Amino acid sequence: MAVENVDQKYEVTVRFRLIRNCMLLSGISVFAQLYLFQPILSDLCRFFSITPATSSLTVSITTVGIAVGLLYWAFKADSISREKLMGISLILSSVITIVSAFVGNYFVLLVLSLIKGIALAGVSGVALAYLSEEVDTSKIGLAISLYLSGNTLGGMLGRVVATLVAGYGGWQLAALFIGIGSLIVGGFFCKMIPAGKNFSATPFTLREKITQMRSLLTQPTFISMYMIAALSMGIFVSVYNYLSFLLESPLFALPHHLVAMIFMMYIAGIIGSVVAGSLSDKFAPEILLQGTLLLMGIGMSCLLVMKLWIIVLGLGILTFSFFGTHTLASRIVSIHAQNLKSSATCVYWLFYYLGSSLIGSLTGIVFVSNGWFSLVEILLLLLLGALIIASLFIFKYRFYEKSKVYSHHRYGSDDVHSCS
Repeated sequence: MAVENVDQKYEVTVRFRLIRNCMLLSGISVFAQLYLFQPILSDLCRFFSITPATSSLTVSITTVGIAVGLLYWAFKADSISREKLMGISLILSSVITIVSAFVGNYFVLLVLSLIKGIALAGVSGVALAYLSEEVDTSKIGLAISLYLSGNTLGGMLGRVVATLVAGYGGWQLAALFIGIGSLIVGGFFCKMIPAGKNFSATPFTLREKITQMRSLLTQPTFISMYMIAALSMGIFVSVYNYLSFLLESPLFALPHHLVAMIFMMYIAGIIGSVVAGSLSDKFAPEILLQGTLLLMGIGMSCLLVMKLWIIVLGLGILTFSFFGTHTLASRIVSIHAQNLKSSATCVYWLFYYLGSSLIGSLTGIVFVSNGWFSLVEILLLLLLGALIIASLFIFKYRFYEKSKVYSHHRYGSDDVHSCS
């Protein structure tokens, strides 16, 4: 009996490690591919003879693809094996990234980016559900934090590697490099990811899903967090989209390898997510959310000062506070969703990526037409909108309907919170 217990414990430990490592790598792959082109938009401008606003479509169209994919998987995800879906998505997206390295037409590159985004949604849409089902409750917090750290790490590595490789051999080599690396990760994932033991396909009707979606999009709790996610993500992506143009301009004239180091600031995002998650176990997340939004405003204000060290400081504050905002908003959604966690999470990511796509591209028009200062001013106005939404949410629910909706004891340490 003792030997059986030891063997069973060993099997559980090995299984957890495989899940942990596979999901960490999947997060790195997804976000490295997603933000591959963001730091090298200036290279695309020169190669295709396009404007900065047009070049930003490579990032925006990929996030549109993810949004479209998430909308589909919000209806379909509970009827397909999760690990198989994630494996196929990782392989398919990697192949598309590799193919994009050989494209000489910008429209074709955009089409490939759209398809790649749809493929990547297969991972984003079910990853947290897979972890929630397959990992013991005592370790699920660790597993989820590692997966989400992989998201952030992938976003950082994708940007840094793309910038450095593009500086050496052009944007095509950067795409090829990240595509091949992601393909290797996808192969490892497919071979090593443990099969789900606790998943069972759930039949559904379209009417039931539409009813669920309607409830999510009409409840102020959810729509408030969805709007905050869209606005904050749009602001964050806009800064990172166009900051490289400012840093490479005659005002700073930074070389590629130094611009790449700016994206190491994502480390501040990892810290921000962990800090926000820890604090939300002790304090009301809706109050902390206001604080992180205000902190984003401080970071944005620093970007108006044309001194490199102040810009770097502001970017660090912005990155730290954005990931904190994202962690808190997604946590609030997860807690209130109860039996609709999968659908609520998909809709949250849908708004998150739509904000990235729409705001990230439209602000490029402002940047091209009126310059950096006008861009930051517009982003500050959008941030003010997010802060007003957060304030109204707190005013209505914390003080008037706390007994019905919000009670701080509902926020436990095992709750799922996320970052990207």
